[in-house]
Amino acid sequence: MTSLLPNPDLITTPLLFKFCSFPPPRRLFSLSKITRNSSSLPLVTVSSLSATTAKPTRWREKPELAESDSISLLNERIRRDLGKRDTARPAMDSEEAGKYIQMVKEQQERGLQKLKRVRQGTAAVSGGFSYKVDPYSLLSGDYVVHKKVGIGRFVGIKFDVPKDSSEPLEYVFIEYADGMAKLPLKQASRLLYRYNLPNETKRPRTLSRLSDTSVWERRKTKGKVAIQKMVVDLMELYLHRLRQKRYPYPKNPVMTDFAAQFPYNATPDQKQAFLDVDKDLTERETPMDRLICGDVGFGKTEVALRAIFCVVSAGKQAMVLAPTIVLAKQHYDVISERFSLYPQIKVGLLSRFQTKAEKEEYLEMIKSGHLNIIVGTHSLLGSRVVYSNLGLLVVDEEQRFGVKQKEKIASFKTSVDVLTLSATPIPRTLYLALTGFRDASLISTPPPERIPIKTHLSSFRKEKVIEAIKNELDRGGQVFYVLPRIKGLEEVMDFLEEAFPDIDIAMAHGKQYSKQLEETMERFAQGKIKILICTNIVESGLDIQNANTIIIQDVQQFGLAQLYQLRGRVGRADKEAHAYLFYPDKSLLSDQALERLSALEECRELGQGFQLAEKDMGIRGFGTIFGEQQTGDVGNVGIDLFFEMLFESLSKVEELRIFSVPYNLVKIDININPRLPSEYVNYLENPMEIINEAEKAAEKDMWSLMQFTENLRRQYGKEPYSMEIILKKLYVRRMAADLGVNRIFASGKMVVMKTNMSKKVFKLITDSMTCDVYRSSLIYDGDQIMAELLLELPREQLLNWMFQCLSELYASLPALIKY
Repeated sequence: MTSLLPNPDLITTPLLFKFCSFPPPRRLFSLSKITRNSSSLPLVTVSSLSATTAKPTRWREKPELAESDSISLLNERIRRDLGKRDTARPAMDSEEAGKYIQMVKEQQERGLQKLKRVRQGTAAVSGGFSYKVDPYSLLSGDYVVHKKVGIGRFVGIKFDVPKDSSEPLEYVFIEYADGMAKLPLKQASRLLYRYNLPNETKRPRTLSRLSDTSVWERRKTKGKVAIQKMVVDLMELYLHRLRQKRYPYPKNPVMTDFAAQFPYNATPDQKQAFLDVDKDLTERETPMDRLICGDVGFGKTEVALRAIFCVVSAGKQAMVLAPTIVLAKQHYDVISERFSLYPQIKVGLLSRFQTKAEKEEYLEMIKSGHLNIIVGTHSLLGSRVVYSNLGLLVVDEEQRFGVKQKEKIASFKTSVDVLTLSATPIPRTLYLALTGFRDASLISTPPPERIPIKTHLSSFRKEKVIEAIKNELDRGGQVFYVLPRIKGLEEVMDFLEEAFPDIDIAMAHGKQYSKQLEETMERFAQGKIKILICTNIVESGLDIQNANTIIIQDVQQFGLAQLYQLRGRVGRADKEAHAYLFYPDKSLLSDQALERLSALEECRELGQGFQLAEKDMGIRGFGTIFGEQQTGDVGNVGIDLFFEMLFESLSKVEELRIFSVPYNLVKIDININPRLPSEYVNYLENPMEIINEAEKAAEKDMWSLMQFTENLRRQYGKEPYSMEIILKKLYVRRMAADLGVNRIFASGKMVVMKTNMSKKVFKLITDSMTCDVYRSSLIYDGDQIMAELLLELPREQLLNWMFQCLSELYASLPALIKY
């Protein structure tokens, strides 16, 4: 029987551990009886096992032994860190990873260059961006973050005469928990950030202390580690996406004829977007993942149509995913009309408007490949929809989909080209575009005929509503009247029917019967209905040239991106459009609602959806971006400093790499060879095979070793202490390999770990360690990490110390690129 025990040369001296939980063993199973054969692989022989030995009915340990099981604690942490990841990702060597990391860095530069053109006046040193605050823009009482001191309350700017001068200088005064700080204005401009919490209160839990900045440093370190984990997670996902290959699509000469059908002159931004997508599809071998960000009516759909034509004409299928049936129907109509000159290309709409028989027929056509372009809502992501040869996914307004749908969309990105259209991208999408982890094309130049929408923000009064509607009707137009929920539509209907008795008015909301809703939308599009009272079901998609006034009631109940989208329902023609935003009473609005309204007023020019999404990121916070786990980390330092740290981490992403070493090259120089109690040996069905499997699992990766250990305990119960030592040796060796440690040995009270990690990586790891005992004991010295213990430990205690120390170091791996 072959054994793959760690370094057999080290297990020559048997060591019997006391195992108080069991009666004195009748027979001991020794792992020290080793012989070698011609294959040079170590063999373990079991000459003392008797086939007739009685087998216990169940191996059990005393309950108290499992209470503080360090292996279980480590397994839980590994499962927490790795459980949601794709553990089936193929391994990548360091040379291949280096090539892809360079590609990512180049993409980051492109993303930052785009951002420079969008964010006016915010470019900073090193090609990054400064989120520092101008002290003159602060109001008394605002919370600020000093990069070196922490969170304080801005008091004001005053002149004062410094001790060594007679000339007065401007100083910024900031109140902290234990006193007032006075900073020269120039220094404050370099070190101050506005403090925003990712929630509505915006109040920090406590102010920092001038006399003790250690608490602030710990909070900042925690935020930095959280950022590193986010960046590394994104980087690893992106590296594996770059590995996916597909043949570039052929350049189709017929594309010129298809593009000529576009009835407008393309703007410079549109032309660039056309070019970007064309290069993604016809010149790259990696699947496209591009965001097209542009205001409503700026030509995003045309970009999608050309991408669809490129893919479909090459014999693949395209899926167009919309958040509402209204928007899906509009896409279907536009695509059907545009592809009407190509009868061989079949277009289908899968929606709840169809009968069961129609749906079944469409599902069969999709599966057989007879349907080339499939348009629909989230039902297209269902398990029943099987594609014959899907090549392109177009997602319109991704922010409108739920978490599960977004995860399904993300799963497509490794195998098909994905094009995302958005006027106000969700903050996470925006973040990916900003950081270069996703390609982005920004269409911010309005078409020549477009006129900015006039936005009117005021408290609700019926007289104002009637006047606004009358002005639109007098010039022959139509009106949207939007409420946040279905309740209240009837009341508005009664009020408007009384005010305009001779005008056709209708209601539209998501709970209406499909045919009724479709008919209402059709009649409004044809101009037969003059006033449409509706919910935000019209937020996306309706393109009605004659509707140029929108009234939004209870505006405080809408999100910023929603308001921006709703406002975009009007102003699609060359007429001046009006958006009336009514709130009940300013005294009833939260600070967050007031800030949303203020941001919407500021972004009243055309083409500002991208800037608005960034404001939305600042207002809504990060809970909806990176998940609730990171919300607290952002709150620790405030959004602005968090973002600056994020860009800093991205610019140094190659410094986050750790180079593992092959498991079989790791040496643990500790002479410890436990013997298993005969009761446990007799209970194991095949002890040699089990130990061999443990070694194989450890050689593969940590996840496999963890699963092996858990399965062993499920089948045989908690192992005895001597078996735990065997497992711990495997864990220590596996963790050492992943951390780039190739040898561990003890010399007196000193433990030495030979390593290939850099000093920067060592600092990143130790900064994130939660246990002060281990962190303070470790010293980096060239190619080794050293720890001086208080006393020389017995061998089993030394192994336990190594296990705990490496567990602490290993916990930092999620913040490092492991290639």
